[in-house]
Amino acid sequence: MTVKVITDSSCDLPQLLADELDITIVPLTVRFGNEEFLDREDLTSAEFWARCEGSPTLPETAAPSPGQFEVAYREAAAKGSEGVVVVTISGGLSATVQSAQVAADAVADTIPVRVIDSRQVSGALGLVALAAGRLAQAGKGLEDVAGAAADEAARTRLFATFDTLDNLRKGGRIGRAQAFFGTVLSMKPVIEIVDGVVEAESRQRTRGKSLSYLAEKVRQAAPVEHLLLLHADADDHPQLLDMLSGTVPRDQIIVTNVGAVIGTHSGPRAMGVAFTLPAS
Repeated sequence: MTVKVITDSSCDLPQLLADELDITIVPLTVRFGNEEFLDREDLTSAEFWARCEGSPTLPETAAPSPGQFEVAYREAAAKGSEGVVVVTISGGLSATVQSAQVAADAVADTIPVRVIDSRQVSGALGLVALAAGRLAQAGKGLEDVAGAAADEAARTRLFATFDTLDNLRKGGRIGRAQAFFGTVLSMKPVIEIVDGVVEAESRQRTRGKSLSYLAEKVRQAAPVEHLLLLHADADDHPQLLDMLSGTVPRDQIIVTNVGAVIGTHSGPRAMGVAFTLPAS
């Protein structure tokens, strides 16, 4: 059986990796005032960060429409796929998973689709999509790929630190972490995605300490199956890469720039790690 893997543009996967595994990325929409852009198609991450510097207001994001997913499903069927596995950003943070499921129902007579809510974001979602893509490329069946994606999602973790919480606050994505961080502006917050939402993890006094903390989270979790370093246009990300390479060989660490969707909520210079825990 030929299985097609689809994800959404909040995955922050390097395009080369997605292309190698034939993973289709459905774009979310990014708005700057009255201007709308399809993430990764109309707006690269570099263009996004450049626009942010000159924008008086924060951008906004919107989930893909069911129609966008339906087009991707039907295209997969037309090219010979016999099933589709879709891995999306957490349903606790975006309506993307609902759009994916509505579209899946619409094409039920044409191609079977399994929708997996990763309960994750950014590079953590990307790792789940990559795991599904590898199995699909190896010829595994629809239920095997879908089951493996769900299992991978349950074992994947993401920790990140921000220069500011303003974007998360204004975008309404900070959730229960708000009370923990309060108004301590001098601290560098560290968050974790837990059960699909943003949770407070730690407060560090300096950026250097926050990066060391991220590296320590990986070291404590080792051995990890996969590791991804994500950064929001942060020129000091090699510093974290050096720290991580003491736990995982550098050539096994995926490095990716946070795109417009996650960048809208993280703000510039955010940095994080995503990794997969070994199966028990």
